[in-house]
Amino acid sequence: MREFQIHILTAGRIFYEGPCESLVIPTLRGQYGIWAGHRDLISAVVPGSLLYRIPGQEMQEASVSEGLFKIEDGEVLVLVDSAERPEEIDENRARRAADQAREALLQRRSIVEYRSAQANLARAASRLRVKNHSGQR
Repeated sequence: MREFQIHILTAGRIFYEGPCESLVIPTLRGQYGIWAGHRDLISAVVPGSLLYRIPGQEMQEASVSEGLFKIEDGEVLVLVDSAERPEEIDENRARRAADQAREALLQRRSIVEYRSAQANLARAASRLRVKNHSGQR
């Protein structure tokens, strides 16, 4: 399988930089797959599960928050607020965050607070899906 370079960067660290055989990114239109030779593109990333295959390894999974990605000249740049591997996710903390976000949604304050609560709930739900999918407890 052909390889391409990816750079997955968060607000606070380099999550992964190196060769990749395939990449699946959560977008507004669903999961978006990328392989070597993909056309240039810029798109939004939504909270969800990001999947990537490093040559010679199994598919890797990470929970990502909102951000954007750019494909240019055969390289992929993913910029997100946060990215976590399953073993980095604290399941109890994620459950508490989801519960707090659900409570904030029920309180129906301003539209800004409502949108913030929706984003927090989406991120917490993504973290729980990735944690539970990987079997890491």
